[in-house]
Amino acid sequence: MSAFSGASERPNVAVEHDAPRVAIAHEWLVRYAGSERCVLEMLEAFPRARLLTTILSRDDVPGPLRRAEPSLLQHLPGLARRRHEWLVPAMPAAWRLRRPVRDVDVVISSSHACAKAVRVEPGIPHLCYCHTPMRYAWDFAAEAARFPRPLRAPAQLGVGLFRRWDRRTARGVTRFIANSQAVRERIRSHYGRDADVIHPPVDTDFFTPNGPRREHFLYVGRLVGYKRADVAVEAFAGRPERLVVVGRGDLEAKLRAIATPNVTFVGEVDAVELRRLYRSARALVVPAEEDFGISTAEAQACGTPVIAFAAGGSLDIVEDGATGWLVGEQTAAAFRSAIERAQRTELNPWAIRARAERFSRERFREELRAAVHALISPAKRAA
Repeated sequence: MSAFSGASERPNVAVEHDAPRVAIAHEWLVRYAGSERCVLEMLEAFPRARLLTTILSRDDVPGPLRRAEPSLLQHLPGLARRRHEWLVPAMPAAWRLRRPVRDVDVVISSSHACAKAVRVEPGIPHLCYCHTPMRYAWDFAAEAARFPRPLRAPAQLGVGLFRRWDRRTARGVTRFIANSQAVRERIRSHYGRDADVIHPPVDTDFFTPNGPRREHFLYVGRLVGYKRADVAVEAFAGRPERLVVVGRGDLEAKLRAIATPNVTFVGEVDAVELRRLYRSARALVVPAEEDFGISTAEAQACGTPVIAFAAGGSLDIVEDGATGWLVGEQTAAAFRSAIERAQRTELNPWAIRARAERFSRERFREELRAAVHALISPAKRAA
């Protein structure tokens, strides 16, 4: 959650002499979260890759990400790194004003907003690893709270323009990779394109089972609207079980105000403490419709079952009754029923762990390399 989870300062893998020349474009690097972990693994797969972004906060990301090349937005004093969401309307221009990427064999965009708009020299294939189509365009209601009130109405008016722009830039992508089946369906719906699925990497060497279970439940995630932490907090109101809430965000004060004494807020924690909490929890509670759900897979790597809303990426991870419980409604009452079910049922932690091993870092790198090599022409590979 806070400190760079797992072994973030990893030694680079050995560089192959015939390795493809790669450029990686990522939205912004102002925190270290799920999509940034994917970029770090991309750099492990292609250690010599050029790294492009719009805004870089070197103090907030691990070493390999600090060499990214930011855009003109980096020079806006203070605002860019503190309130990067406010600058989303300017990010299409930030990517447009960059010179086209050249002298590489392939460009990989790591995109959940505008990065897939990176300009690429004609003839160079563009692989887009899509965390989700841009939420600002396709689900603005969930994102509106991130904007200051004076900007919300103009931003709402611009949603149609953003959607048209988003569809248009999708045409410049040679091949899409989705991080889950749910995102694959969004790509098909919004862009009319198919995608393969490569699940994000989880540090299954670091997140492992160990130690006894206790009776507390766990929530891990940012305290923002679409994560629906309010559902988790309300589900434990008046119950005997404890809920430990890991994370910070704009809604923290509001959530603390509605929480009952059995709900404990611990803020952000480092990787070692997060692993301890996963290992000891009765279950992780995930009320959000996640694009994938890194914390869900991390908990299961620790042998911990997950109570998750039956939508989005959780459907790729949670097997109802085997590795956790899927909840049909995003309501406190529905999650209370699932909590009671979890209290009555013991699931095999080693079976849960075994299923989580399919999300390993090594598997991510292998599948990404295979996707890149498939895009490079036979003539280029033979040269």
